[in-house]
Amino acid sequence: MRPSKLIALLFSTMVVTFPAAAVTELKISLQLPITHPLGQNLIHFKDKVEKESQGNFKVKIYPSAQLYKDKDVPAAVSSGAINMGVASLTRFAGTIPAVDLFFVPFMFPTYDSVVKATAPNSKIRQKLDAEMTKTGARPLWWQAYGSTVILSKGKPIKHPQDMTGKKVRVFGKIVGELVTAVNGSPTMISGSEQFMAYQRGTVDAGMTGLTAIASRKLYDVMDYVTLTNHADIEFVVLINDKFWLSLTPKQQQILTVAAHQVEKELRGNIVEKEHAALDKIKKTSMQVITLNDAEIRQWKAASSPVVETYITSAGELGNELVKLANAL
Repeated sequence: MRPSKLIALLFSTMVVTFPAAAVTELKISLQLPITHPLGQNLIHFKDKVEKESQGNFKVKIYPSAQLYKDKDVPAAVSSGAINMGVASLTRFAGTIPAVDLFFVPFMFPTYDSVVKATAPNSKIRQKLDAEMTKTGARPLWWQAYGSTVILSKGKPIKHPQDMTGKKVRVFGKIVGELVTAVNGSPTMISGSEQFMAYQRGTVDAGMTGLTAIASRKLYDVMDYVTLTNHADIEFVVLINDKFWLSLTPKQQQILTVAAHQVEKELRGNIVEKEHAALDKIKKTSMQVITLNDAEIRQWKAASSPVVETYITSAGELGNELVKLANAL
């Protein structure tokens, strides 16, 4: 047999194999239950990313603070202990006080103003994203959480003076300043721990979002919810910046496109989800307190000093952001 025919025969009988593409695992820490709208939002992200990457990305979600509490997520992501995580925006307040803009009482009085301020092309959003990325935790997208309401036990809270002497669960420094302004005592408690805090009487009242009341069953341990809607709650989905920079442009594109899609989806549905949560709450023993215009004006007047407190804390960037917010 000629050498050329022998070589051809050998090639025809060989099975050529190529190594399978390496699977890149994304682990996401979430403090809320997977049934919460933020958890469902992550599932939609997971489905989109795994489908678009044809399985080369594998997304694992760890809900209900299985890995990290909310307050620990930014440090865990920036250090690379986990490559992704979800945290309340205010968890950056220690290093970037300006992030608390969204928790300044009545800074964003309408849903439309919130949408404009949180849009990816918003100057407010871009400035805050840049500051967070400097810490090593890059915001991949923002998750709308809804408005802040006040929970209480025993007696409803309708007027600012009703907060006098009460210990109040808060989730950030600036919302805590509101409590101080109305002669209450703010106590920082993680979202995953608030049920036990209310049940044990660690605090008399608390601030949270409507969707959290429903998903965490806070109606089992508190009697009233007052719809002050005094602050907008935002969460951010973070990715370790060094990990992000190690990805190929194609991988970054897959994550970016999916992130934009699920952010738009949640932002567009948050009002509907809050209404659904409120309907669920109304079917429980918890009583819903709605404020009239005069009562809202009382709360605005009582909380007005908090704006100056924020600007003093946040410095030049905070002052700039307040001007941008007012321009909306």
